[in-house]
Amino acid sequence: MDKSEQGTSLGHAGVLWNDDRLLGYGPMDETHREFYEVVFRLLTCQADTALDALAAVDRHAREHFEQENGWMRSTGFPSGQCHIDEHDAVLRSLTEVEQALREGRANETLAHQLAEHLLAWFPGHADYMDSALAAWMSKRQYGGKPVVIKRHLADTLP
Repeated sequence: MDKSEQGTSLGHAGVLWNDDRLLGYGPMDETHREFYEVVFRLLTCQADTALDALAAVDRHAREHFEQENGWMRSTGFPSGQCHIDEHDAVLRSLTEVEQALREGRANETLAHQLAEHLLAWFPGHADYMDSALAAWMSKRQYGGKPVVIKRHLADTLP
């Protein structure tokens, strides 16, 4: 792997995921990598693969959000309901787009637009809501804040 590929592990989806997205809580970081992978497939789907790509995003989102919702509920995470409400809004959008595709009211263009919206929404969600949860989980599990080593920063060191 050359230096331009360091910090990415998703092939073409790597243009979307890199070490800048790491929050320092391993289980969450891995789930976030997977999010970018399935959303990239939705972004690049064709008419004949749109429903399958959307189904993969929906499966991932439900597991991803339930994992985080479970952490928040089981640990008494402050302001967890706001975070859960945001997850629920995304799930509603996925359901609405899936219905439109199935009923023939939309095509892969709507699937691509949904992927673009998810990719625009996710960094802010992760940077504010998920990073707070990652810090909370790290503090509870390890007794301190998460430590994140970003490869592109390490490349600049002497």
